[in-house]
Amino acid sequence: MIKNNTKIKGYLFSLLIVFATLGVWQFSTLPKQIHAPTNPLKLEYSVLMGDIPEGTPAGAVVASQKSEFPTPTDFAKLSVGHLSDPFYDKGLNDKGIGIQLGYSIGRVLLGFFLAMIVAIPLGFLVGMSPVLNRALMPFVQILKPISPLAWMPIALYTIKDSNASSIFVIFICSMWPMLTNTAFGVANVRREWRNVAKTLELSPMQTATKIILPAAAPTIVTGMRISMGIAWLVIVAAEMLVGGTGIGYFVWNQWNNLSIGNVIFAVLMIGLVGMILDMLFGLLQKKVSYVE
Repeated sequence: MIKNNTKIKGYLFSLLIVFATLGVWQFSTLPKQIHAPTNPLKLEYSVLMGDIPEGTPAGAVVASQKSEFPTPTDFAKLSVGHLSDPFYDKGLNDKGIGIQLGYSIGRVLLGFFLAMIVAIPLGFLVGMSPVLNRALMPFVQILKPISPLAWMPIALYTIKDSNASSIFVIFICSMWPMLTNTAFGVANVRREWRNVAKTLELSPMQTATKIILPAAAPTIVTGMRISMGIAWLVIVAAEMLVGGTGIGYFVWNQWNNLSIGNVIFAVLMIGLVGMILDMLFGLLQKKVSYVE
């Protein structure tokens, strides 16, 4: 009962934040009234320049200037327009939001799975071998903090293909959290459990699959979850640079068109997709976790 009450209060507070945000947004985008100058000289100058009609009284409302930032109502109409037909394709610079997200998700998944194929087995070996840990970890610590934007020129120069370069950058940037978390999880499996494997005279392969892997699985999935978040961040920046297709390119293209409403909509879609991906890994994390 207490847990349910806490959930309800949390949801109500979230709704309150949403309504407060919409209220501030609506107030900030109200049309601004333009008044005629109260100074007679400035008023006369404005009339001579044609900024205001002749005979306008000082301080009178001349016009009402609409904000360049979309109102909540305008944004809602724009969002309905995008979501009503998300998969249209009218050429290179005119594709539906569903197609743009599909390109981005495809690149992310491919780069992520390539990283997973390399990082998890390598992390397993590093966690099992103190020698490999000492040998490889300095290189990991050097490569891990490098920005994806720094990798992109190198990838474009060597690979010479924008799509493959984006996938490579996702691969290289999402590999390190998986590798380090896998190595940490494997290295910190309880000694007692390893001793059980020795007592049962399990082979190294059986020890790895039946003892170490289940024990390290929560930490490995945590690394995968972090890596997926990084991969989704990276693809937006990469697509802004290389162009073509994808949600990152959509954001950059709409910014060049000065369409702030479309930029906000794309940012919202990026956040929603990122949240869904994180939730999926959260469910996987619960599946592999255990209670002592």
